[in-house]
Amino acid sequence: MLTVDDVTLAYAVDAVVLRDVSVVVEPGRLLAVTGPSGAGKTTLLWVMAGLLRPRHGRVAVGGTPLRDRDHAVGCGVVLIPQDNGLAAILTAQENVQVALIATGVGAREAHRASADTLARLGLSGQADQLVEELSGGQQQRTAIARGVALRGDVVLADEVTSELDAANRQRVLDLLCDEARRGAAVVLATHDPDAAAACDAELHLADGRAVMVRG
Repeated sequence: MLTVDDVTLAYAVDAVVLRDVSVVVEPGRLLAVTGPSGAGKTTLLWVMAGLLRPRHGRVAVGGTPLRDRDHAVGCGVVLIPQDNGLAAILTAQENVQVALIATGVGAREAHRASADTLARLGLSGQADQLVEELSGGQQQRTAIARGVALRGDVVLADEVTSELDAANRQRVLDLLCDEARRGAAVVLATHDPDAAAACDAELHLADGRAVMVRG
């Protein structure tokens, strides 16, 4: 379970980005975080991921307050960033495999899991291509494959459908729903109303404040 309790974050005294934000994401649930550009969607995900420390309030996973990003990773928090963060000198499959091996997965299992996840996102034909040879949408799907393959207890996905056509957007949403079905708490920051509608609940941000629209 992911708990955000009364979180306030400011980059400066007069630049409050999040104000008293609270939300609980249960295992098996998919939460959409929506709002206009600059509303704080990415900032909230970074707080949830342990990358930013709130001025007030706390974020906890399974009742354990997160201290920082390393602690969050240890608690099973996976972040799929909007800027994909892939290694350009590696192939699509190698990017996924390296992430798995870094968590202690054996080489053979990492190879199998990476191939399977890329296939689910329609990337079998691009598995052996260097990242720099892939289109923007293919890179985005590779980053999603890397994050999903890690099988986190909490999966945070930041605008991961933004560069995708309708068919691939649906592939990604289906995969995130599958992550929730296996028991992960999943959060999707999105400006896409169709993607938000596919989620179990929606938290809307405006002027730094959060309103639970549904769920």
